[in-house]
Amino acid sequence: MISKPTIARIFDTARIEEVVGDFLTLKKRGVNYIACCPFHNEKTPSFNVNPVRNIYKCFGCGKGGDSVSFVMEHEKLTYPEALRYLAKKYNIEIEETYDRNIEEEKKQETERESLYVINSYAQKYFSNLLMNTDEGKSIGLSYFKERGLSNEIIEKFQLGYASEGRTIFTETAVKEGYNLDYLVKTGLTIRPEDHPERTYDRFAGRVMFPIHNITGRVIGFGGRALKKEAKAKYVNSPESEIYHKSNVLYGMSVARKAISNEDNCFLVEGYMDVISMHQSGIENVVASSGTSLTVEQIRLIKRYTNNITIMYDRDSAGIKASFRGIDLALREGYNRMYQEGLNIRLVEFPDGEDPDSYARKVSETELRTYIKQHTIDFIRYKTTVQYEEVKNDPIKKSAFIHDIMESIASMPNTVTRSLYIQQFSVIAKIDEQVLITELNKILRSRYVKERPNDLGIEETIDIDNPSVPQPVDSDRDSAELHEKEIIRLLLSYGNQTLEIKSETEESDEDSPAEIHKVSIAQFISEHLATDSIRFENELFQKIFIEYSSAILTGEVPALEHFVHHEDPEISHLAIDLTTFPYTISDWLKKHGIQVAREEDSLKIAVEHVIYSLKIKIILKMISETQKQLQEATSDEEIMILVAKKKQLDEAKNIFSKELGWVVLR
Repeated sequence: MISKPTIARIFDTARIEEVVGDFLTLKKRGVNYIACCPFHNEKTPSFNVNPVRNIYKCFGCGKGGDSVSFVMEHEKLTYPEALRYLAKKYNIEIEETYDRNIEEEKKQETERESLYVINSYAQKYFSNLLMNTDEGKSIGLSYFKERGLSNEIIEKFQLGYASEGRTIFTETAVKEGYNLDYLVKTGLTIRPEDHPERTYDRFAGRVMFPIHNITGRVIGFGGRALKKEAKAKYVNSPESEIYHKSNVLYGMSVARKAISNEDNCFLVEGYMDVISMHQSGIENVVASSGTSLTVEQIRLIKRYTNNITIMYDRDSAGIKASFRGIDLALREGYNRMYQEGLNIRLVEFPDGEDPDSYARKVSETELRTYIKQHTIDFIRYKTTVQYEEVKNDPIKKSAFIHDIMESIASMPNTVTRSLYIQQFSVIAKIDEQVLITELNKILRSRYVKERPNDLGIEETIDIDNPSVPQPVDSDRDSAELHEKEIIRLLLSYGNQTLEIKSETEESDEDSPAEIHKVSIAQFISEHLATDSIRFENELFQKIFIEYSSAILTGEVPALEHFVHHEDPEISHLAIDLTTFPYTISDWLKKHGIQVAREEDSLKIAVEHVIYSLKIKIILKMISETQKQLQEATSDEEIMILVAKKKQLDEAKNIFSKELGWVVLR
């Protein structure tokens, strides 16, 4: 277990803007930073990073937290894994606490972490075979050297070699204490279902390409056969708890900073395409590893840049694969690439060349010049290339036109749409108005399909008649909104002080009332305790109890205590209630325009919310008393209830007068 002092040191050291900046491109806005949220899809940035309070908050999807919770959410790590990740980032030595149960706790480590450990072992094993054994050098290393790779590049991508013996890796790993079940779950070892007693290596006799997640941990492998008689040229790890190929781009862990700096991502097909481009000095490149581009992969790129340049050779299969991937992302409605400003371009290499071969053939300057001169917009490329294949077939041509219009419809800018329609009208020799009509059909269809989600409509469904939306019932006497405001004030200003007058019967003009200072937390706590008020919302009640307990010890907890609270619900609520999407414009300050601030009238704000809550509670009690009066059967019971209602009405009027309200019931 990680010791508490170490955890405290990690929280104190980790800067939220640095941690988030490793994954997102942040833009300065005032004292904060903004970005498009990595946890949901959006057109404009609503993800806010506050370096002063060391927290993040998305005003679109509502997620928020600190550096540890961001890493947990973004990388799908456990709490200890996230702490270790940050400790490594900031070179913090981890101190662990040991007790009698430590061995048992080690046995209960998550399967996820076990898979990471085994993959890390396998990577080191394969790299060692490549560089330090005769077989590895003569077969694996000679292959990489023939492809022009330096030792530095081989080390950078942690390349390796798997021995030709069909069981050597598995037997070695088991001898060294690694669990066979986990070896099978990573896919490194194959155990046939019909013969579970037999096991063999998946990657025997192949050069190895470790696949890393965005933080650099090995999650899978790709293995290339070097013998022509091999059944499959490339074999990849199967899906596992830590490896989902549709979510991963090869090389992203070493390319993301370059992608952000260059504001462009080159997308290629294979492992060697990525590696050769890096060898040539171009590092903002990743690969989809031979699969069609997925929505998740495009979303991953979108974290770092709005610009994607897809590189394929002239092989028609590669070109069509790129079209399928981009069209999928466009049509899913999940990413809305163009609506988020994502620009797609393509580069076509000369006949017989791919990014790997061409990068090895020319210098970095020549490669960059070629890319610059041969980059073309995706829609323009698609209309010119594919049209030639279908122009003489009316049925295929009709489908092609609809396909192009689907892509154009995904562009939010009406001027851009219009320009593409004009251009396509000339290429396809179709009346422009016909294309506009087709475009409008597509847009109408999407609007109808997406309207409920876009408007954020929430409906409750009658189980007996699910097709009829039912109105959402709300309790008109609920005090939760007032409770929420009290908790917000406690979190934001709990340890600030108010000046309170202590008036006595003997006080007069010559002996003014004594003024003493009290914390806002104590002021609120005493006011609510006087009337034995308990919050209806249990989470609010938990926070209020913590404040009340702390006040008894003479200490008022700071906001940071709740932001980093061990209860994730309390932590999330603290961030949610104290973080706002808007800040006062510097323009107002420059022009001397004064803006009223809540901090300048805290006593009024605190008293207002306390009295508001009390009125709400009194109104609820009056309503309940009136119901009891209607059901009362004896004169004595009626007299008691009438007296009670009179007292409640008097209390209501007192608090209403304090607030300057006119309460009609």
